[in-house]
Amino acid sequence: MPDRPLVILTEYLDDEAIAWLSERVELQQCPTDDPGFQSLLERAEGLVIRTYTKVDQQFLDKAPLLKVVGRAGVGLDNVDLEACAKRGIEVVNTPDANTQAVVEYVTSIISGILRPRTRLEESVDPKQWGHLRDDNIVARQMSEMTLGILGLGRIGSRIAQVAGALGFNVIYNDLEQIPEAKRHGAEPVDIGGLLSNSDVLTVHIDGRPSNKGLLSSDKINQLQPTVLLLNTSRGFVLDADALAGFLKSHEEARAVLDVHDPEPIPPDYPLLGLSNAILYPHLASRTRAAQANMSWVVRDVARVLGC
Repeated sequence: MPDRPLVILTEYLDDEAIAWLSERVELQQCPTDDPGFQSLLERAEGLVIRTYTKVDQQFLDKAPLLKVVGRAGVGLDNVDLEACAKRGIEVVNTPDANTQAVVEYVTSIISGILRPRTRLEESVDPKQWGHLRDDNIVARQMSEMTLGILGLGRIGSRIAQVAGALGFNVIYNDLEQIPEAKRHGAEPVDIGGLLSNSDVLTVHIDGRPSNKGLLSSDKINQLQPTVLLLNTSRGFVLDADALAGFLKSHEEARAVLDVHDPEPIPPDYPLLGLSNAILYPHLASRTRAAQANMSWVVRDVARVLGC
């Protein structure tokens, strides 16, 4: 097919989606740090990105023919939407592609931490058997705890549904007024009530600029001294230095962070080496199904280009 529009793929995409798009456009897989990227960008009509390609005004100034940016994922933090709109560039993404994956991930972490268990590696005598069983008694069941959700959007509302089914008392805080039918039994509270009453607090807010540093030092210090805090949303929503100080002062508190600011984390990241901070390398959406779902943003890219 002659004169097919050029589309640049800068990061990973599912093989099937790549093959599908390649039948319709001239697809070039090229990371932004490749020496040949700029020459491709000058004639590209489409762009497919994931997390680590930043599309800002400076980027757009070098892409005179660009018509569409496809974000294979949910958040659009790395795309200047206003600048794209001014240029008439359509931005498309896959908002519900990884909901199930993230909900499973968060649920597995909470369950694993709140119900720890000793694995048997060898046979034990009756006395040791009894000690092991006694050592694995947990102080409280989930049905005796309150789970707080910061952000009751697509993922947060599913967490509310799952947590309620497990027996948690579920509370939430959100900028929007969530209809009762979509809360799955979760009760709305102000931010102070959420922080001070949550035995488990899981963060699911978006990447809008006003959310940067939302969990600042004053808010982090309102958390319960035994809180289990999870962040699978955006690294920049919390003050890592303040959280490190809180964890050092409250040894029974725990934090599980899947997202960080910056990524990858540098050697001086303040949460490194803390026994009550568990750090993961942005894994919440890493299932085959979620990766495939996100990759099919290519359908909308082709639609915009008339392919």
